[in-house]
Amino acid sequence: MDRRVLFATLILLAGGATGVGVALFAFVGVDDATAETEVVWESEPAAGDDGTGAVIATVDGDPLLLRPAVENGSRVVSAAVVGTDETAWTVPVSGPDAERGGGDDANGSDDDPVGVSGLTAGTLGGDPVVALTTAPGSLVVVDATDGSRRFAVDVGGPGGLRPAIGDLTGDGNREVAAVSTDGSVRIVDGGGGSVAEASLSGEVDRRPLVVEPDAEAGERGGLAVLTSAGDPATVHLLDETGEARWTATPGVNPLSWNAADSENGPVIALGGSNGNLETIETSDGSVRYEIGLQDDPVAVGDADPGRVYVGGSGSVWAASLLDGEVVWKQQYGASTRINEPRVGDIDGDGDIGPVAVNRNGEVLAMTRSGSVTARGGPEAVVYGGPLFADVTGDGGDEVVVVADDGTAVALDT
Repeated sequence: MDRRVLFATLILLAGGATGVGVALFAFVGVDDATAETEVVWESEPAAGDDGTGAVIATVDGDPLLLRPAVENGSRVVSAAVVGTDETAWTVPVSGPDAERGGGDDANGSDDDPVGVSGLTAGTLGGDPVVALTTAPGSLVVVDATDGSRRFAVDVGGPGGLRPAIGDLTGDGNREVAAVSTDGSVRIVDGGGGSVAEASLSGEVDRRPLVVEPDAEAGERGGLAVLTSAGDPATVHLLDETGEARWTATPGVNPLSWNAADSENGPVIALGGSNGNLETIETSDGSVRYEIGLQDDPVAVGDADPGRVYVGGSGSVWAASLLDGEVVWKQQYGASTRINEPRVGDIDGDGDIGPVAVNRNGEVLAMTRSGSVTARGGPEAVVYGGPLFADVTGDGGDEVVVVADDGTAVALDT
């Protein structure tokens, strides 16, 4: 069957009095002739994580797959050289809590490995690093080159939420920010020295976001923290000293969120449990727009210039960050839930495009216009979004999917 492109007007059910937008969009059909993906590498499983904690870090030009794992009853971070059977390094999670062996499970057993967050890859002082928080409350940062510990500091409360790495002030130096589940905030510099601390009322169950400043637009940066999601939720934007620049109450119960840039300055995009996408201005906390996508929860993924990609039940959307217009909608995998889409350069031409993977492990690679370039994937349960690494050495990234048992599969598109 030839590709079919159906232009239709979508009248969103939550419009009108609720302030939810109405959008004109292109519905893009999947062509039966679309190329199938090819498995070019598969790793060994890694017990101790459901696949959502893994990241890719590039060290000396080589991609490493970093995963939180459990080995011999101890919590570790393991680095596998993507495309090979080689393990670059494996190190125990460092920090005061690791020395006593954990003990954060529901039964209160001291014999279980310490619980940890998903990993965050980034650079500090030009060096590749990976960061995590532990359930008892440590922020741990190790060098991605060899796994040596860079520092471990106390967050100020129970941890287990993925930290953030970014430049809060625009001075060229990146900071690491971590939050505890009871509202403590800790920002440290590249050596672990304290930059700022704060204490927010309400529980936290989402990762913090670094909003980097936009010097050209005169926009300041900050750290976004979400407290008490759905009770109602409150978004706090803190400056580099830990002081609140503003707080806002979104109209959605946000199950996912991300920071993104647009022509009119950066925004925070929130994916609601009601299927709505809402964006908040980072300048003052006002709502830019709210649009209804579907009745099921949606997952906000990556953004590229001017738009953000969102996954839902059987559908992927590209939404304009400027006005909320749905640029296109792509459906695949029936009603299977789609994890947060991400963007990568999978053909080596320098242009990035969105890639999505659903809970059944089926990958859909697309162009910015929504045209499908490849589909397929492993038969596996997948809870996280896709990762990217150049496995074949052709200059373009392959899509890496990590299953719920920690097995990573690289797919050539």
